[in-house]
Amino acid sequence: MQLLAAGASPFVRKVRVLLHETGQTGDVALLDVATTPMATDPAVAAANPIGKIPALIRPDGPTLYDSRVICRYLDARVGAGLYPEARIWEVLTLEATADGIMEAAVLMVYEGRARPEEMRYAPWVEAQWAKVTRALDAVGARRMGHLAGKPDMSHIAMGCALGYLDFRHADRAWRAGRDALAAWYADFADRPSMVATVPTG
Repeated sequence: MQLLAAGASPFVRKVRVLLHETGQTGDVALLDVATTPMATDPAVAAANPIGKIPALIRPDGPTLYDSRVICRYLDARVGAGLYPEARIWEVLTLEATADGIMEAAVLMVYEGRARPEEMRYAPWVEAQWAKVTRALDAVGARRMGHLAGKPDMSHIAMGCALGYLDFRHADRAWRAGRDALAAWYADFADRPSMVATVPTG
């Protein structure tokens, strides 16, 4: 299998962390691509009509895209149990929350990189950051008990989301007033799978 990927993408990192956690790194070759909303790489467009990464090209079936779809497939492929049925709705909701943080944080980056300076809209950027802060506060208030449990896919997603905030928005100081979440992330970021997939680019 081949994964269309970019070193800076938090959504790609989710898949890569899962591959490490489940012993599947040798089964998937990473194909680095340079793609943006304004200039979609042809290989990405061919794999995913939406033009987003990651996309998982399989020799025995259609290409899969969207990190949540890919992660569910790879988890099921080896029976890793990262989507435990006993708490599936909590896992999926927390994963969706983490993905929402990533999406808002990525859109903030695109506003600065994809738009001409005279077209950038600071209130829109701040509205994206407001989504991030609301989500972080909700996780701190309602989900720390879940994060304290056995690692599952929602832990991976949240770890990648917080890692992306450090990578692209360190000046926003997301840890301020969120000591429990910051402590959880400090511990989770030391996992070998996280160390091996630190974002680049």
